[in-house]
Amino acid sequence: MSTYPEAKIPSALFDDPEREARWRTRFTAPRVSLPDWARDAPQRSLYVSNFSGTWEIYAWDRDSDEHRQVTDRPQGTFHGTLSVDGGEIWWFDDTDGDEFGTWKVQPFETGDPEPAVPGTHPGYPAGLELGSSVTGLGMSTDDGVTVWVVRDGGAPEVLYEHEQDGGLSAMSWDETMLVISHSEHGDSRHPALRVLRTDGSEVAEKWDGPGKSLDALEFAPVTGDPRLLVLHERRGKEELLIWDVVTDTETEIELDLPGEVSADWYPDGKALLIAHTQHARTTMHRYDLDSGELTELATPPGTVAGASVRPDHAVEYVWSSAATPSLVRTVSSTGDDRVLLTPPGERPPGTAPVTDVFVEVPHGPNDAVHALVARPEGAGDGPIPTVFSLHGGPHAADEDRFSAYRAAWLDAGFAVVEINYRGSTGYGSAWRDAIEGRPGTTELEDVALVHDWAIKSGLTTPALSVVAGASWGGYLTLLALGTQPERWAGGVAGVPVADYVSAFADEMEPLRAYDRALFGGSPEEIPEVYETASPITYIDQVRAPVLVLAGDNDPRCPIQQILNYLDRLGEREIPFEFYRYDAGHGSLVVAETLRQVATEIHFAQRAVGLA
Repeated sequence: MSTYPEAKIPSALFDDPEREARWRTRFTAPRVSLPDWARDAPQRSLYVSNFSGTWEIYAWDRDSDEHRQVTDRPQGTFHGTLSVDGGEIWWFDDTDGDEFGTWKVQPFETGDPEPAVPGTHPGYPAGLELGSSVTGLGMSTDDGVTVWVVRDGGAPEVLYEHEQDGGLSAMSWDETMLVISHSEHGDSRHPALRVLRTDGSEVAEKWDGPGKSLDALEFAPVTGDPRLLVLHERRGKEELLIWDVVTDTETEIELDLPGEVSADWYPDGKALLIAHTQHARTTMHRYDLDSGELTELATPPGTVAGASVRPDHAVEYVWSSAATPSLVRTVSSTGDDRVLLTPPGERPPGTAPVTDVFVEVPHGPNDAVHALVARPEGAGDGPIPTVFSLHGGPHAADEDRFSAYRAAWLDAGFAVVEINYRGSTGYGSAWRDAIEGRPGTTELEDVALVHDWAIKSGLTTPALSVVAGASWGGYLTLLALGTQPERWAGGVAGVPVADYVSAFADEMEPLRAYDRALFGGSPEEIPEVYETASPITYIDQVRAPVLVLAGDNDPRCPIQQILNYLDRLGEREIPFEFYRYDAGHGSLVVAETLRQVATEIHFAQRAVGLA
């Protein structure tokens, strides 16, 4: 039984039944992910949906248009894929959301799950590649990473082991070569690539040096083709190259696009599907490798969350904008665009769009911080309650995409400001890596600049400002409350890092490797850097009330370091509330998500005097 002040969970956020139903419907209305499909049986697909009230895996036979729920676990299931022939479904089985477990396999039609690769040990997923006769599997534990290969149904053989973080990234179409992403040089944030044959012999190695990552996307989908599509950042942003791993020659793809890109192959290996991101929005293009012609695909303004090319060259993608809920769409090879997959039941209501704000910065590497701002319907010109929503990651970004979470705050009368601070992706390598050696306080300098803009523009005041976020955003929230106490009327920190030294000791090993690369070493090696970056260091400066949400089984932001922070907070007279739940780094159960969101907004309303 918790001895901490328990969070107040409202039975309803709004007295008006229509408004109450509207915000809840945005979470409960059925949604679906981008469908995956079997390589040699493209009529068989797999997707993830919340239709049952929990995010689970569903099978879809496109020929008969039959849909079937595959998994049914109390905490939900999110990771799955299909065998090459479409006969089997693989899904990852962890314990209560702790992300540590094993792969299970079961028939596409019906049948019970069984261990997918007996003879391997449990761990955190570190890559899975399925072929017709070869399987590659990666797992991470506190001892490092292990990659196995299974050939022709035999016993698993260890292909690669190392104490540094890494994993399995790709397999050639003829199943003779596997690509290992590794950080043997000590920097897991900027990995190198090694190509191995399935017998363990090395084919090629590529590393661009300190501070420059290489990410293997996919081999060309043609038997015997040794071309590997790779992301690099040699010119300060993510770009593409094609690496012939047998001859060890490469061709850089130089596109006349100002933002960052990722890509996928067209089925014949003669073109690339380009996803281009700039200023929190996505455009898609077809790039012909022979002619160099770049053709934009006609998609609506907004964000594409995922895309892939079917055997008939149709492009399937998930699209949304801040105002419009997501849709799974398809654009044919002739340019006809339509909705592909419509889940049954009520469609989520739309909400307000976002506008761009660029706040000039006195520091590099860019000349402005980009923020997305949404205002509640009917808001007047005067200062209004505002939540400064800080994304997780930190290597992620807020985008012009639909968010039921953002919409709930707007319904509650809050403006929402989302800030792509230094550390965010999509703004170049230097912007992303600017937090190295000084995490936390660097991002909050950018948050402060945007907060100053919001006050100067008349949007809000410190007495009406709430800082909120989850994961890295939760960490920044606690750090902001202690280092910028004059700015905030309250804080909402979901699954945060609160005591960094304790968190480092208890978190999953891949994150320890990430932290060593981000901070420049371990807490034992550079204690002063961790102390400066840790919210618990500044707990005596916290003035505003704070709500903390935490999962008992979280391997990323473990529960004990959060309790350390609350113990210290309890020694002071600052009001705080604690919401503790039985899951990991978030929940896949829709009802649990609704309780948490209602609790967060109800707390913030009280902090700014709305309730």
